[in-house]
Amino acid sequence: MKYLPSFFLVLAMLLAPMTATALDIKEITYTTKDAGKVIFSHNIHMKQKMVNSNCKSCHDNIYDMKKKSSYTMAQMEKGKSCGACHDGSKAFPLKDCSRCHKVKEISYLKNAGGTTKFSHEQHLTKYQCGACHPSIFAAGPNKRATMADMEKGKSCGACHNGKKAFPLSDCGACHQIKDVTFKIKETGPVKFSHTVHTKKQKCNDCHAKIYPMGDTRRYTMADMENGKSCGACHNGKPLFSVSECAKCHPVKELSFKKIQGAGPASFSHVAHLNKKVSCSACHTKVYPLGRSNKVVTMEEMYNGKSCGVCHDGKQAFSSKDWCVKCHDM
Repeated sequence: MKYLPSFFLVLAMLLAPMTATALDIKEITYTTKDAGKVIFSHNIHMKQKMVNSNCKSCHDNIYDMKKKSSYTMAQMEKGKSCGACHDGSKAFPLKDCSRCHKVKEISYLKNAGGTTKFSHEQHLTKYQCGACHPSIFAAGPNKRATMADMEKGKSCGACHNGKKAFPLSDCGACHQIKDVTFKIKETGPVKFSHTVHTKKQKCNDCHAKIYPMGDTRRYTMADMENGKSCGACHNGKPLFSVSECAKCHPVKELSFKKIQGAGPASFSHVAHLNKKVSCSACHTKVYPLGRSNKVVTMEEMYNGKSCGVCHDGKQAFSSKDWCVKCHDM
């Protein structure tokens, strides 16, 4: 009998792991067909006052341990499975979908309007999941809708009609707009600012009437003067004319340092433009576009070449006089 207490102590030690195993509870992951993975946490539920660490609160009157049953949302809405408690009174309602289902930020890539992002998080601050799913969008992957589809009330256009939410015509709210730089060898870089233009015009003023989406074709100044590309608007009537080159093309002050027999000379584009001398008065009749390595002598200017075309004493001061106007003496 003297070994009896020790026997019970050993027995208790052997039974302890069995008891722990029996009470071991796991997090359960359900993989749904269209709405991602749903994680059910036993630990979180056991801490709730309604459950109070009592497994019998759910087993077996709500969940039969012997059966591996799966339930639809429709069944839950009728009080089955999670819906037995998640009815909005005992616990949060089933319509708070993102409490259980993971929602993702979606990016639509490789389209003519750049990357387009859809934010579930942003929409959920104003709307319930049921506002879109499944009446407008099926849960899971959907067929891509065109802007034409949306303008007919499909996809995003079901709400983004200018009444329920901002209209589809506010393209910059969803599509990324970038300022574009055109590298032009002869005249230097030319910048086109979507930001500046969209403050006054709508995207559909240009796309796709004037510019097809994703169009990379380059237009010449001759094209623009005939009403194409920028020239469709920049014709001097609604907006400044394409002939006002300095509005888009950078103009530089030029300095000619190595001049034999005279001091360095400077040429000011700004000063000439202030005198209302248009770019086309010189380019490309007198000077080709871009910097030329050809050296023009004063003798050639006296004979009406280069600066001498205008600086003849009639249209502008003569190239024979007032040398200090150009040369640093």
